[in-house]
Amino acid sequence: MQTVSSSALSAVQRPLGRSDYKTLALAALGGALEFYDFIIFVFFATVIGQLFFPPEIPDWLRQLQTFGIFAAGYLARPLGGIIMAHFGDLLGRKRMFALSILLMSVPTLLMGLLPTYASIGLAAPIALLALRILQGAAVGGEVPGAWVFVAEHVPAKRIGYACGTLTAGLTAGILLGSLVATAANSLFTQAQLHDYGWRIPFLLGGIFGICSMYLRRWLEETPVFAEMKQKKALAAELPLKTVLREHRLAVLQSMLLTWMLSAGIVVVILLTPPLLQKSLGFDAVTTLQANSLAIVFLTVGCVLAGTLADRFGARRAMFGGGLLLALCSALFYGLLPSHPDWLLPLYALAGLSVGVAGAVPYVMIRAFPPAVRFSGLSFSYNMAYAIFGGLTPILVSLLAKATPLAPAYYVAAVALIGMLTALSLPRQARA
Repeated sequence: MQTVSSSALSAVQRPLGRSDYKTLALAALGGALEFYDFIIFVFFATVIGQLFFPPEIPDWLRQLQTFGIFAAGYLARPLGGIIMAHFGDLLGRKRMFALSILLMSVPTLLMGLLPTYASIGLAAPIALLALRILQGAAVGGEVPGAWVFVAEHVPAKRIGYACGTLTAGLTAGILLGSLVATAANSLFTQAQLHDYGWRIPFLLGGIFGICSMYLRRWLEETPVFAEMKQKKALAAELPLKTVLREHRLAVLQSMLLTWMLSAGIVVVILLTPPLLQKSLGFDAVTTLQANSLAIVFLTVGCVLAGTLADRFGARRAMFGGGLLLALCSALFYGLLPSHPDWLLPLYALAGLSVGVAGAVPYVMIRAFPPAVRFSGLSFSYNMAYAIFGGLTPILVSLLAKATPLAPAYYVAAVALIGMLTALSLPRQARA
């Protein structure tokens, strides 16, 4: 992969300053609130499936259709990501960073107000699908834009830490969703949850979106983009065209590493709670509590992985992280059926291993030059997530009918692909 050279990005080898920490904190907090909006759907997948699809269909088909709508959000990510990245490379990172919040919070709010199948029939799942697509378009620009934004604000030697911290913020949004779901299942009876309780987390998401919009008013444009604009060094043609013509290897490597990231997040963190409830008989509150613990360890793991990438380089960090992910996921899904009392420590360890996700943006930031960085990162990340992240829930659900170890086999196989990809990355000197 190409190592980026830019005076604003790498010439000044300074420590992180107060403004850097402020940018990281605001970006991470805003990202957490927005990512909450995107993933709260999966924590109420069982209830949503019962409310938005015909009651007479088989339970497995209802779950498959619900996960299909969940997957639609991933399939919509490339379009939103490509469009926002295009203007982010030409008009500025900050503008697109703010726009993505509006496109996320409004659909989330409307989801909380949607009538169910019992009220409007097939129009209910269709409306839910449309809103999920809008959410996907928004997060398609949010995640790559956030990584580019923080990476272009900090010294080159701390890009891994910055990306890991931002990724930790995004995963904190998952934690917030898990905690809200846990609270809802604890405070409401199943009847109350089906009647109105499921709506509250979505309505909260709309409020979180407004908070995120306010937070990002205090952020400034990145020094890298400001310098390119001043020197008239912005992309002379369609940024994506340059990416596909000159950086195909970087795109391929970035997509394969994103596949490993998506396997960890989607399978281990998002899909496991409903799978544990259906396959092993855990109650909703127990699985959500364990999931919250796993996400806490995931958040720590993201920062650790990014820091290790700064210290040892992407090649070592990604290979070691992929190996840990394969081993820990195998232990989790393999031992849990015979040792259900080990749920908390096994899930915590699995969550920590998913933290390899924090090092993936470090690789992608360094893969593309500043003029097309947003477009290159966004295209690679969102295309991979649309293909792999979107199909993963459906594949794992189908495979789980054949073997309860389907999640472990899938994660381990994808982790192996990530490890092989890591070996193709250039060697870097230790910092």
